[in-house]
Amino acid sequence: MTVFERAGRVNTERTLGIAVNALKTRGISELVVASTYGATALKAVELVDTSKVKLIVITHNFGFKEPASLEMDEDTRSRLIEKGAIVYTGTMPFRNIGTAIRSTLGYSQQDLIANTLRLFCQGVKVCVELALMASDAGLIGTDDIIAVAGTGRGADTCAVIKPASSNALFDLKVREILVKPFDW
Repeated sequence: MTVFERAGRVNTERTLGIAVNALKTRGISELVVASTYGATALKAVELVDTSKVKLIVITHNFGFKEPASLEMDEDTRSRLIEKGAIVYTGTMPFRNIGTAIRSTLGYSQQDLIANTLRLFCQGVKVCVELALMASDAGLIGTDDIIAVAGTGRGADTCAVIKPASSNALFDLKVREILVKPFDW
């Protein structure tokens, strides 16, 4: 496992390089990448041969920051699709109805799971969420995937994950954390 001294977008290119290498050495054909605005996804699509690797880009859900809005603009989304990526926007398993319950009642079960995953780092939590979202949407099967996420903007975390749908969360397996920040 590689450990970055610090978290954040300064690690994006190296993280994506580790992900692409893992695709080749492990014979994995699905790469799932978190990308809020599209910068990380645009770098990923340049490194991956989308005729051989299924590249799935997952954005924040509509209304994440402001009602009825999405951080990734339509031009970026179109460019990614033209280059062979699948861009998916859907409900985030650890930020859904439970978030509304927490804002009213002060606690939600999803917070317990999300915060437990954050013990490793923010990116591990997001990698698990990516696998759940891609599985829920039928974009991946049950074979291992490579998931790439980060802390704030960019990518600093990469993991090999056996995916599962969110209703079968505990069937999901984090097989290996390939890279993460030491201090986030």
